[in-house]
Amino acid sequence: MDFKLSEEQQMLQDTAARLVRDAYPFEQREKFSESELGFSAEFWAQLGELGLAAVPFAEDFGGFGGSGVETMLVMTELGRGLTLEPYLQSVIFAGGLIDQLGSEAQKAELLPQVAAGSLQLAVALDEPQSHYKLNDVQTRAEAVDGGYRLSGRKAVVIGGHSAGGIIVSARTSGGSRDETGISLYLVDPSAEGVSRRVYPTIDGRKGCELFLDNVQVGADALLGEAGNALPALRYQQGSAIAAQCADALGSMQEVCKLTLDYLKTRRQFGVPIGKFQVLQHRMVDMQTELEQATSMAILAATVVDAEDSDDRSRTLAAAKYICTRAARKIAEEAIQLHGGIGMTWEYNLAHHAKRLVMIAHQFGDDDHHLQAYARLMQVA
Repeated sequence: MDFKLSEEQQMLQDTAARLVRDAYPFEQREKFSESELGFSAEFWAQLGELGLAAVPFAEDFGGFGGSGVETMLVMTELGRGLTLEPYLQSVIFAGGLIDQLGSEAQKAELLPQVAAGSLQLAVALDEPQSHYKLNDVQTRAEAVDGGYRLSGRKAVVIGGHSAGGIIVSARTSGGSRDETGISLYLVDPSAEGVSRRVYPTIDGRKGCELFLDNVQVGADALLGEAGNALPALRYQQGSAIAAQCADALGSMQEVCKLTLDYLKTRRQFGVPIGKFQVLQHRMVDMQTELEQATSMAILAATVVDAEDSDDRSRTLAAAKYICTRAARKIAEEAIQLHGGIGMTWEYNLAHHAKRLVMIAHQFGDDDHHLQAYARLMQVA
């Protein structure tokens, strides 16, 4: 099978790599993280100006009509640079949901803004009790004259502190874990009754708890058909998982590079420690894990645009499982091979390790996806 990139794909990858390399040195990243915004507004604008935020969208909405492979190329470079911008949440997840469920008017209004980077979105799907289950929704939406009234609480809304719009899942009917009765609404964070508790995450980003207290939204805030949003949610989370695997891949590649460079330069007993065979074996183990993760990230990127099916879901569950296990193994081995410096705050390896831990628990950890894979195998 030919995995060579086309000329256009190579140009896209080079553009993303050059932007991250020039605009995101590690020292600057720490300043971005500590700022009120939590990321670089200038870098976010550049993602839009260079067309990188437009990759997944159709040309009719200012996009490039890229596939999962093009998304993988961008996400890998963003992961390599430990970027803090909520690209996955805004472009892949929220933008993808609007592309799937939005009316023509909603798509024409919102998607060009997302593609240009002038509108940042977030998704509020998790709740304190949900634990990776998209159907576990206690937030309620009640139909009222002219729209809906929303009440409830959402947890770990990455990028929600700065988003211009937040896509919220809420239940319009049924019990708290029913498969049906879930709807999606685009909520203005500045609306009356909306409040947020902002906090830093372990990987340097910012998230928030979202509180909805009788929040009034118009009828045009509903995305898609009322009560039938769960299939689209699960499909788009699959797309986010494929992008997340690419994000982890870029970070793992950088961790392996940092570790190999350290083994070549750190000297003990008069020789570089990379001369010691036992450390060579551990480095080979890291590279083996990286190769497995690379294969699965590529596979996820090639199937992510397929129609919803058990095969697609099974492949994405396997990719998340393999990439999560590889991420944990590579991060732990890298810290062990570096010794104490591996956890030094001023050294970017520690921050890659934290990012990989965060990725391992977003959208389901390895145990969750192993169980999902096993369940889908039984169905097959």
